[in-house]
Amino acid sequence: MSMNTDPSAFRPSPHGSAPEQPTPKRHSQQHENFFSILSTLMILLIAPIIAILLTAFVFQSYQVDGPSMQNTLHNNDRLIVWKLPKTWARITKHSFVPNRGDIIVFTEPHLSDFGQDPSKQLIKRVIGLPGDRVVVKDGIVTVFNSKHPQGLHPDTDLPYHRIGTDTAGDLEVTVSKDQVFVLGDNRENSLDSRAFGVVDTHDIVGKLIVRLLPLGDMKRF
Repeated sequence: MSMNTDPSAFRPSPHGSAPEQPTPKRHSQQHENFFSILSTLMILLIAPIIAILLTAFVFQSYQVDGPSMQNTLHNNDRLIVWKLPKTWARITKHSFVPNRGDIIVFTEPHLSDFGQDPSKQLIKRVIGLPGDRVVVKDGIVTVFNSKHPQGLHPDTDLPYHRIGTDTAGDLEVTVSKDQVFVLGDNRENSLDSRAFGVVDTHDIVGKLIVRLLPLGDMKRF
């Protein structure tokens, strides 16, 4: 008996089956699907981190609670507070000193002394800057400094157009370095520097730049 050694004798039968080899096209599609899933997972992981960093260091949304800044701001107004200048000052180890007339958000460590929640943040207007002497007398606020030796009246001389000039109290405060003196625009219903004193600049969170809501009252500051 003889054996056929022709290699063609070992070819699979047309009716048999052999393992299917992946084509280059299918391999490429699998590769793309993998990276698509990976990129989606990365976005889901990174997006919350970016949102947290933006809120902590760049800007944050706030909602007004209370009437102390009327008629400039009203209860439930939705605001955007700009934090980046404060963040940059902290990085460069400098104090963040806002401009006179700016509206700022800050923490006040002695709020509990006035029956307030100590974790609450306040929003007020900057009236006195480092080096100023702020005098409240006969319902009028006057700021004295080297530039204004005869006195500046912020409520009438600055362009923020506060309604009313009556400011209760009889006090004189010298604002030291790294401090600001703040007042609410609604002086009859505002807990501010007349009560708790000057605000340390390291307690400032940021300054108001936009009122978003209500839409009809949207405004840049």
